[in-house]
Order: sequence, then C-alpha cells, then structure tokens
Amino acid sequence: AAVASSVSALSTTTLSTANHAKPPPEFTLVDYGVCILLLVLSLAIGLYYARRGRGQNTVRQFLLANRSMGSLPVALSLLATFQSAVAFCSYIIGLLVPAHIFIPIFYRLNISSAYEYLELRFTKTVRLCGTLTFIFQMVIYMGVVLYAPALALNAVTGFDLWGSVLALGIVCTIYTSLGGLKAVIWTDVFQTVVMFLGQIAIVIVGAAKVGGLGRVWDVASQHGRISGIDLNPDPFVRHTFWTLAIGGIFMMLSLYGVNQAQVQRYLSSHTERAAILSCYAVFPCQQVTLCIGSLIGLVMFVYYLDYPLSPEQAQISSDQMVLHFVMDILGGLPGLPGLFVACLFSGSLSTISSAFNSLATVTIEDLIRPHFPEISEERATLISKGLAVAYGLICLGMAYVSSLMGPVLQAAISIFGMIGGPLLGLFCLGIFFPCANSTGAVLGLLAGLIMAFWIGIGNMVSNMTSKIVVPPPNGTGLPSYRNMTIVTVTTLMPFTVSQPTGIQRFYNLSYLWYSAHSSTTVIIMGLLVSLLTGGTRGQPPNPRTIYPVLPRLFALLPISCRNRLPCQDTVPEKMRNGMLTSYGEEEVVVMPEQGHIQGDHGHTFILQETSL
Repeated sequence: AAVASSVSALSTTTLSTANHAKPPPEFTLVDYGVCILLLVLSLAIGLYYARRGRGQNTVRQFLLANRSMGSLPVALSLLATFQSAVAFCSYIIGLLVPAHIFIPIFYRLNISSAYEYLELRFTKTVRLCGTLTFIFQMVIYMGVVLYAPALALNAVTGFDLWGSVLALGIVCTIYTSLGGLKAVIWTDVFQTVVMFLGQIAIVIVGAAKVGGLGRVWDVASQHGRISGIDLNPDPFVRHTFWTLAIGGIFMMLSLYGVNQAQVQRYLSSHTERAAILSCYAVFPCQQVTLCIGSLIGLVMFVYYLDYPLSPEQAQISSDQMVLHFVMDILGGLPGLPGLFVACLFSGSLSTISSAFNSLATVTIEDLIRPHFPEISEERATLISKGLAVAYGLICLGMAYVSSLMGPVLQAAISIFGMIGGPLLGLFCLGIFFPCANSTGAVLGLLAGLIMAFWIGIGNMVSNMTSKIVVPPPNGTGLPSYRNMTIVTVTTLMPFTVSQPTGIQRFYNLSYLWYSAHSSTTVIIMGLLVSLLTGGTRGQPPNPRTIYPVLPRLFALLPISCRNRLPCQDTVPEKMRNGMLTSYGEEEVVVMPEQGHIQGDHGHTFILQETSL
C-alpha cells in the first residue's frame, strides 16, 4: 500500500527547473463535449428511474429502492461513494466485520436509517445525538467535495470554477431528488466505469511516453519508490504495517460499517445474502483502484525525471500535480483530458449524491416521522424529495463558504474523519456490550468527539505554527504537508527545523489512528459511565440489537468444556433458554419448553414434539 507514496518523490527529486517552459495545453471542444456528455447521461439515468417509478409513492421505494438491488451495482456504488487508501489486510477485516456483524443486524431489524438502530438499542436521545452528528459531518464535507475539485480544475485547465460547481450541484440534485436511491446507485455504476476508464487512460498513455511499465517499475525501484513492509510500531509514523493493518481497520469500519451512506446501500439489496455479497465484491474492486492509483504515481515520478517540471509547475500545490500531469501527457489527444475531468466529476457526483440521499433519509426517518407518525407515505415521499433538493441547495451554499475558507479548507476535510471514529465507537458500544446504557452512550460519544477534535485540530494548528519549510537549493518552495484524515492523496513531507516533543508530538499521531483512538475512547467512557449508573438495571436490551460475542466464542468449544465454564450467566437469555439456529436467511431461536421457534423477523414457527 505504501507504493502510493511514490508521488512524494516529486518533493525531493523532480522539483528541478527546466530551461524552457512550454505553454500549458488547453481544453478543446471535444474535451468539453466529453464532460457535458457525462452530466447529460447522469441526468438521463435519474430521469429514467423517476419516470419508471412514477406512481410508486412510498418512502421505502424512494430511499431504499424498494429493497430490489442486486449485489454488483450496490458494490460499485459502495466503491464510488468513499475512496480510502489503506492496507490489504485492513480491507479484508474491515469488510468482513460489516458483512457478518453489522449488515445482518441492520438488515434483520428492517430499518431505513442506521440511527434507528440506536433507538432500538438505547433511547431516542441517543438516536438524535447520532443523527445530528452525522448531519453535521456530511453537510460540511459535501461542500468541500463539490468545491475542491472544481478549484483544482480551474487552476490547471482553465475550466470555469463556478460553472462547474453549479453544473455538478444542479445535475446531482435533480437526479437524486427525482430518481431516489435507485437512480443514485445506477449513476454511481456509470460514474465508476468512467473513473476506471479515465485512470486507465492515464496509465497507458503515460507509461507509453516513458518506455513502458517495465521501465517505470525499474526506475522507481532504483530510486527507492517501492516500499517494503515497515514493522515499526511507532503510531506517530504515518504509514507502517501496524498503522495500516490496525488503524486502517477502524477507518474501514467507520466508512463501510456504520456510515449511513453505505448502510443505506446494504439495506437496498433484495436479500441479506445480496447485501453481504456486495460487501465482499467491494474488496477486489477497491484493490484494482488502489493499484491503478499507485501506478499513476509511479508513472508521474518517472515522467518528471525524464521531463523536469517548469519553474511555474514547480510552484503548484500537491493537489494539482496529477491534473498538470494529465494535461502534459494527454493534452495532444483531444477527448482524453476531457475523459479525465469527467473522471473527477464522476467522483464528486457519486459522493455528493450519496450525501444528499443519506441526509434526506436520516432527516425524514429520525427527525420528522418520529414526531409526526400519522404522516402518510405519499406525503413522506414528497417531503423526502424536497429534502434532497434542500440539501442540494445547502451543498451549493457550503461550496461558496468553502471558497472563503482558505487555509481552513483542510480543517473541513479533516472533520469528516474526526467524526467517523466516535460514531463507530457508539455503534460498537451498542452491538458488542449488552451492559452499556443510554447515559454511557451519550457521554461516551461526547468524550470521543472531544478527543477527536482535540487531536485533529491540535495537529493542524501545530503544523501551521511549528513547522518551517526549508526550500531546496534551487529556491523552489515545496508543497506543504497535509495530514489527511479520510483519504491518502499524496505524502509530501517537508523539511522541518526540529522534531516536535511532548504534547506537540502527540498531535502528530498518524491519521490512520484517529478513528481507532476516538472510537476506543467512546467505548471505554461508555462502559465506565454505564457501570457507574447501574448498567441496564434489570432491563436487558433487545437481543436482536446485540451481537453475542461470548456465546459465539463458546460455540467453538467442545460441549464438555462449555459446561465447565463459570461465565454462563453472560450468555443472553434467549440463548440460555433455547438453541440458536437459522431458518433460511433468518436467525431463529428454538424454544423447546415453549414448543415454538422465534425468528429475528418476528415470525413464530410452531413445532411438533417429534421435531424437537
């Protein structure tokens, strides 16, 4: 996974100046046509599903696609929503846990919002806290996602800044509000294909210009750009085996386990099995994406060894480097620069549409319907569409706010990662610890948010005040280091005068540990408060909201060993009285003394004595 850091070589090797500067390539009419075609096709998909779903006026159909989606489109939609470059093993575990713990619980509870689980497990207060935290997270993030790519495109290609912002925001709002989740998922599928094509085009053309992928690999190896396994346990080192393997698991869980944008896609699957398969299918697709991204970084490194940057290009920021590279190698091929810009637009559209849809869902399900239970399905669906439009307008407003933020723009991006960890801890507290109560959940979430913001904001302030960038001998300034909390774009490390010590060093905790640190804080504080306030006080939680960790572990032991265990009281009541088994896709408990089977979906199956 550390191969992606090959782009960092630009900070130490390729920032040399050229004796001449060639004029930057410009967008052609063909390039503009490719970008416009992407927007038109995305809009057409939304209008198609809006027309196809005419007359189907239920919230379930609009927000959950009537639970009719297959595993492959859901998997591609999951892939398009959030991109995160962590490690191989963290992907495996980070997807196995949602597939076999989170998805079965959410799916069998027949909920629309992940935060509805918090009320079933705790109280309405906990549900409200979780919902408001998620809304705050996504509202800030979606404005940045809309504005930041448009800003980079404007600086490099001359693409009109606010024209692209308005085009993306309006198109995304229309197809999300009209077509619902089904339109969002199928446009995600289309946009994922566009993203793959754009990235592959860069690799093919770039590799051809530098002598092929074989030379790319040889040159990168000679310059130490192919990293091995670093077993350093220091959590302050940005990327090591332990940081990627352990910290990356928590990041993956916060993105693919409990985030409403992803949970909503799982719940749209036509069966629980399809939801689990979609989670599995994300893994190979994500590995292909990471490999292509790493290859782009290696090709960039070799290309700028052969063709040094001009003085003007050497001044650019790290988030514009790839765009300059694209214009350098694809500028003479009409249509291909437009394809890559369409690739960037696709990434923004998929993320923003997911934000609109998930925000509309939690607002209607968690904030409106609980207070107005008598509202009709038709009116609730209409309100959901209106909410999607409203969040679209808010997104445009947040894009404008982002344009005024300047250096604070990075803080807005970091907030997304800061909040993901505490929300993960809140769900883990409820799922894995039956003794946790609502008081512990609320105070644990608050403690996790305080800890996350303390470290995250402290890191940014520390970087701005204590790190001094020393320019290289040729006088060209280096791009500033940015400790991204949600995605790894580049790892451009500056030269510093001195190493931080004390509390300043604590602020340099690797971004991959943020989710692990804050979610663990939520769990520890939640358990302590729950124990001090009497736990569940004789009112055990609904067993359908709990994952019985100890009983599952006991089940692996021989019966003779299980009978000798002194901790049988930790087994949930429903498992002490009966036998946990399954009926089709439904987890059921056999109750011999009552003569029936109780299913997780509320079904009761009458048994004859002989069948027991």
